Amino acid sequence: MHRLALIVALAWMALPLIAQEEREVDVELFLAVDVSRSMSAAELHIQRRGYAAALRSPEVIAAIEGGLIGVIALTYVEWAGAGSQRVVVPWTLVRGAEDAGRIADRIEADAGAGMRRTSITQAIRYATRDFDGNGFAGLRRVIDVSGDGPNNQGGPVTEARDAATLRGIVINGLPLMTRDALSDRWGIPDLDTYYVRCVIGGPGAFVMPVHDWERFADAVRRKLVLEIAGHRAAVRAIPAQMRALPPYDCGIGEKIWQRNRRYFDLP
Repeated sequence: MHRLALIVALAWMALPLIAQEEREVDVELFLAVDVSRSMSAAELHIQRRGYAAALRSPEVIAAIEGGLIGVIALTYVEWAGAGSQRVVVPWTLVRGAEDAGRIADRIEADAGAGMRRTSITQAIRYATRDFDGNGFAGLRRVIDVSGDGPNNQGGPVTEARDAATLRGIVINGLPLMTRDALSDRWGIPDLDTYYVRCVIGGPGAFVMPVHDWERFADAVRRKLVLEIAGHRAAVRAIPAQMRALPPYDCGIGEKIWQRNRRYFDLP
C-alpha cells in the first residue's frame, strides 16, 4: 500500500515537469513553401529572399513582440510532391529581431533545388502532424501555404483541410499568380479562388494573392503580420455568401496532371 502511494505521489510530482516541456507562445506558425518544378531557380531565390526580408522587417518584429506573450514558434518547410517535404528551419522560438534574423539567415543560405509534383494535400497533412510534440503550446496554430498551382497528387486537398481545421488549426494561403509558360500549362487563372474554395480554412482564414514577383516580399510581410498579430478580419477572408456559390472543382489540378502527364511519364 505504501509502495502504491509512493508511485502515485511521484506521478503527480512529474506532471509539472511534463507540462514545462511545452513553451507557451502566441502562435505556432508553420510556413509551408512551394518549391515544385513549375518554379524556376530564380523564383525560388526570390521566394527565399522574400521570406527572409519579411522576417527581418520592423513590422513583423513589432507583431511578435506585441503579442500577449511576446514570443512565437516558427518552422519553415519547403514542399512539392506527396513525399517531398524539406525542413529548412525546424521549430524555433522567436522572441524578437535577433532570433528572427538568425532564421532569415538560415533561409537565405539554403539553396535546395525544386522537386516534382504539387501536393498541397500532403503539405497540409505533414504540417498538421508536425504540431504534435514540437515543444510549444500556442494560443493559435497556423499553417501558411504558398503555391503556384492547384493540388495534383496525394488525394483530395479538401480532406486534408477539413482534418486540420477540425483540430483547431487555421490554414491561410499565398497563391502565386505570376504568369509564365509552366504556369500556363500546369496552373489555373483563378488560383486565388481555388485557394479560397479548396485550401484555406478555420476562423479568419484568408488568402493574399501575389501577381508580381517584385511585390512578393511585401505580400509575405503583410501576411506574417496578420498571422502573428491574430487579426481575424484579413485580406479576402471567406465571405458568408461563399456558401451560396455553386460547387467548385477542387480536383482541377489532378485533371490537369492527367492531361499533361505524357510530357513527363516514360512509356
